[in-house]
Amino acid sequence: MKTIAVSVNNSWNLLNFRAELLRRLVADGLRVVALTPDDAHAARLGELGIEHRAVPIDSQGISPRRDARLALAYWSALRHIRPDAYLGWTIKPNTYGSLAAHALGIPVINNVSGLGTAFIRQGWLTRVASMLYRLAFARSTTVFFQNATDRDLFVARRLVRRERTALLPGSGIDTTRFRPEAGERPNRPFTFLMIARLIRDKGVFEYVEAATRLRRRYPDARFDVLGQLDVANRTAITRGQVETWVAEGVIRYRGEADDVRPFIAEADCVVLPSYREGMPRSLLEAAACGKPLVATDVPGCTEIARTDENAILCRVRDAGSLAKAMAAMIDLAPEARAAMEERSRAIAVEEFDVSIVEARYLDALARAGV
Repeated sequence: MKTIAVSVNNSWNLLNFRAELLRRLVADGLRVVALTPDDAHAARLGELGIEHRAVPIDSQGISPRRDARLALAYWSALRHIRPDAYLGWTIKPNTYGSLAAHALGIPVINNVSGLGTAFIRQGWLTRVASMLYRLAFARSTTVFFQNATDRDLFVARRLVRRERTALLPGSGIDTTRFRPEAGERPNRPFTFLMIARLIRDKGVFEYVEAATRLRRRYPDARFDVLGQLDVANRTAITRGQVETWVAEGVIRYRGEADDVRPFIAEADCVVLPSYREGMPRSLLEAAACGKPLVATDVPGCTEIARTDENAILCRVRDAGSLAKAMAAMIDLAPEARAAMEERSRAIAVEEFDVSIVEARYLDALARAGV
């Protein structure tokens, strides 16, 4: 039996973004071993038919000593597992995991699903990350990117050779599971929904400021937030801050959910004012469910949120521009919004179905000799 090792910075990421791919690998007769921290979601990985081996990934930390310990843990785990290929997502699995795999002669397939805080906020950490990427990707079989802008940036900075790269339509979306809800909509206030990890780089503060402005003009409108609090990220929004916004009546915090479909079904529009994305899962899910979108005019978002088709775009880091876009969505004629809904669904089905992603991974594994 062929063995595939997969690694990402937390188990939740595999369960929510990679489940369809992992199930496909298992269904094709492959043994899959996940290398993630021993976190709260690790025990559920068995539900996908995959094994788990803990590695001490501190996604927020920048300690050289802890990172050296992580590199050694990857080398030890991969030496024990001896997989036929290694698949990595997020920066530390993509760098330290890949370097360990290369040292053991294991073929590597990487996925740069977004640039992350290290690239959004330029500084010494960007230089360190760039050096690690350059070393890690030098011998990778395939390095997937989720939009052409990110790929071009990595190629221009000589972090990876273009011939080693390929594009993916995000993590893909199961368009049979995420689909428009049938039946008449209940008579309710216009509802916006932002789905994201609660970190500054997702545009949370801009969303709250836009909601504050719009409540004066549209007092019945709802501004919902769904997503993970207490995120291991240097730009994380505190729980106390969110509780203050809720107490002031600016937003409704809906918590964190494994199944976002009921929340999307309640919404009239899904919003993501992110500073930059690889391919935002929340917009893919919303589009597959036939929802119009409001998003920032930045790489990643514009792959799925398209102006004059299914979305109204706004300027990045600009709460006033975001408020204007959201107001335009409320004021849109029902037939125009219905056309956006239909176009969202069509884009998701035709360009982002998970079967497309699975096929490209299987091709990459075949090129790696699996």
